[in-house]
Amino acid sequence: MLRISQLNAWYSASHVLQDISIEVAKGEIVCLIGRNGAGKTTTLKSVMGLLDKTRGSVLFKGRELMGQPAHTRFALGLAYVPEERRIVQGLSVRENLRLGLVASPQKKREAELIDGIARIFPRLAERLDQEAVTMSGGEQQMLAIARAMISKPDLIMLDEPSEGIMPVLVDEMFELFRAMKAEGTTVLLVEQNVELALDIADRAYVLDQGTVVHQASARELLADSEIKERYCSV
Repeated sequence: MLRISQLNAWYSASHVLQDISIEVAKGEIVCLIGRNGAGKTTTLKSVMGLLDKTRGSVLFKGRELMGQPAHTRFALGLAYVPEERRIVQGLSVRENLRLGLVASPQKKREAELIDGIARIFPRLAERLDQEAVTMSGGEQQMLAIARAMISKPDLIMLDEPSEGIMPVLVDEMFELFRAMKAEGTTVLLVEQNVELALDIADRAYVLDQGTVVHQASARELLADSEIKERYCSV
């Protein structure tokens, strides 16, 4: 589904990613773990085409994405939920969901797709006409994920979905990720809650100072206390 090869990225003169190579197969949940500043978020932004200075190869469903703008990548079936959520103030939950279809070929099925999302996210179903920013942080995060999912992407990238959310909603959210995987959704996940992420993932890559330093099955990493202690502390 996704093959990243020798990916490099810069912020001004700072060489942030250095020859990153990552693969994600269809139907997998793959997580990127590592300390703050390791390059996890930069990897997702690079794949989505949100950085000005990148080099390397990003193949998505066999198609080279490098040089393509973010909206083209989205139209091809790639979705990204940033850590900031970016819920639009003044709009209802329903209206925020509609934004996820603006550039989508699925736009003509808007009513059907919103009904489908409401079934997956019962908390949102109860609040479709509520102003979105009046919901709790966890509910807003669910809305951000639902807005990305509504266009039925082939792969969804999630950046720190549990950040700042009460534990009961975090558990509910990760159960949702399990359900997404069961339905065949492919996920590339960045998450500081390492044990929770590895519990739902198939495989993981450990990043340190802009490079991949280790990769293994999620089960292997869960059993490797040294790797977790060395690279996965917040």
